[in-house]
Amino acid sequence: MPGGYPPPPGYGAPQPGGYPPPPGSGYPPPPNGGYGAPIQSPPGFGGPNGTPQLTVGDALGYAWNKYKANAGVWIGILFIALIISLAVSAIFTDWGSIGDADSASFSDSFDFSVWGLIGRIVTTVVSYLISAALIRGALNELDGNRPGFGAFFQFSNVGAIIIASFLVGIMTGIGLILLIIPGIIIAFLTWWTLEFVIDQDQDAITAIKSSFGAISQHVGPLLLLALACVGLNIVGVLLCGLGLLVSIPLTIIASTYAYRVVVGGRVAP
Repeated sequence: MPGGYPPPPGYGAPQPGGYPPPPGSGYPPPPNGGYGAPIQSPPGFGGPNGTPQLTVGDALGYAWNKYKANAGVWIGILFIALIISLAVSAIFTDWGSIGDADSASFSDSFDFSVWGLIGRIVTTVVSYLISAALIRGALNELDGNRPGFGAFFQFSNVGAIIIASFLVGIMTGIGLILLIIPGIIIAFLTWWTLEFVIDQDQDAITAIKSSFGAISQHVGPLLLLALACVGLNIVGVLLCGLGLLVSIPLTIIASTYAYRVVVGGRVAP
């Protein structure tokens, strides 16, 4: 070699197989099945690669699977809600006036009494919180956490829940006075107000706007789902009211499923 220097160690040493190692030989091997292996769809979803679909069938099918896996708790929470409602109503009922022969006089005195007004306010607020509790339970189901009784009441933004529910009620009431149809439209477009309040911790006004925006972009499938939910609850009432023990949880989970699909939130298998 010119210059008399010995070659560096390993210079020109043959590689096994006669070829130099390929670039990137230090990378780990591909996962089992190789790159590009098909993704397995979780059970219960009909879309490609297990994508949740915004259809009545998928929503109600998902809701049924979740309900039947935790039916005892859902039935129990409905009984608890009923007991709370009856207790609140009993507290603010003027039992001494019920036997009054002059029913019109009793009705008038109750309507304009301070105690009656407080009773109506408390009863309304309790109904708001019961609705929020059921939605909280449905969100737990969507998160993959089977809720116990305590999980239904795990929300802290009570003020936003009450204000949002009150505003939706006022808007819907005004709409119903205006030839009924505007009220139905408002009720439909504000359907997910409490989902946005509870799930995303939005304030009342923002949640109402979010519900309007999300639902208005998917009117077709959501209108079909809303009609199906109304129909199920009507059937529940016709079955001596006992059917509501199934239809109420089923429709709440289904509507919350649709909400999570639209906003791209978690939908646990």
